[in-house]
Amino acid sequence: MIGDIDNNSQKQLLREAQDFVKNEVSTQLLLDMDAEKIHYPHDYIHKLARNKLLGIRFPQKFGGRGLDWMHEIIVLEEIGVLGASLACLFSLPSIVGEAINIFGTIRQKEKYLARIINGQISVAEALTEPRGGSDFFGATTKARKEGNKYLISGQKRFIVGAEGADVFMVYARTGSGENKHRSMSAFLVERGDGLSVEHVYGLMGARGGGTGRVRFNEVEIPEENLLGEENQGEVIFNQMMIPERMTSAAGAIGLGRAALEIAAHYANRRKAFGQRIRDYEGVSFKISESLTRLDAARALVNSTAGIIDSGGDQGTVRRLVSESKKFATDTAWYVVNDAMQIMGGIGYTNIYPIERLLRDARLMMIWTGTNEIMNLVIQHEYFKELLNKPTTSRDVETDAINSNLGDEKIFE
Repeated sequence: MIGDIDNNSQKQLLREAQDFVKNEVSTQLLLDMDAEKIHYPHDYIHKLARNKLLGIRFPQKFGGRGLDWMHEIIVLEEIGVLGASLACLFSLPSIVGEAINIFGTIRQKEKYLARIINGQISVAEALTEPRGGSDFFGATTKARKEGNKYLISGQKRFIVGAEGADVFMVYARTGSGENKHRSMSAFLVERGDGLSVEHVYGLMGARGGGTGRVRFNEVEIPEENLLGEENQGEVIFNQMMIPERMTSAAGAIGLGRAALEIAAHYANRRKAFGQRIRDYEGVSFKISESLTRLDAARALVNSTAGIIDSGGDQGTVRRLVSESKKFATDTAWYVVNDAMQIMGGIGYTNIYPIERLLRDARLMMIWTGTNEIMNLVIQHEYFKELLNKPTTSRDVETDAINSNLGDEKIFE
């Protein structure tokens, strides 16, 4: 974490997160996950729970700390130093827990949220389908109600944690389909009969998180495992996009920072033509540019977290969350690329973790909504705000332009 933190509780939480990353996560775990010797790091989840780092935004009565987004992004940046897979597994309790905490019943919070936070159960979010990723409302997985139960059929893919999750948050179609935005529902589905992980993907990066394809074959769940109300999936999905994209953004900053620090230390030691390579502008300017981008990304994420915590306008929050995810993950990719360039050939080997971070960073621009989708959301929310904001009796800018153009009224 770069920069000063004024809040004492934030400072304490930062120290806890840094201590966890340094002392509780071994280099061997990172190597084994990247080599796919480990498909799901259960022990890592249990350690997070023992250190009370899971679900820190959720109520204390369910095991959380009752903190806010400003606190969570501090931890996320530190966890992001470890790479995309561990950052994502850390984030899943925050993502799934968001839905349970806001839309769940007391029974669901006691049965699931509390056990997620204390590490008794692991969770995954089943959203993406083979026919489309960002096309959430085109999902074909169905939930059919029979009496006091639902039967779920369909499949989801690219599910981080599929290999190790005990409970899946699943979106399925429950309506007639006439209005696809009003025909989706969310469910809590426990691993059991009819639910199978058919394939664990071999990934370029972000390995060891058990990312797989899940099939639901008439999976029977009780009606009390419906989250919120039937056909309320759109509302839940929109709320879930906040933790999905904020966790991606903050984690990406940590990943980029790790790469920059490795490259900067290397540039300070490595000599060429009789002087340290950091003394050459070709290297030092890359470090300067990377640092500036990371600081800008952190400022945007911090600002967005503050607006969320203060209950900002829904459209503004949606835009800023999307800006944060896009800018922070683009920044991470830029910074890691330049870190590898600074280090030259040694950066392309597995002697340093730069090449692993590069592979991880590439995925961050794809998951939780591609950055192209972020652009669509950003401009959509901007125009909605621009065109719907209250107008004054005199639009000074328009009048000034038109007065200088005579009869050419460009806004007519």
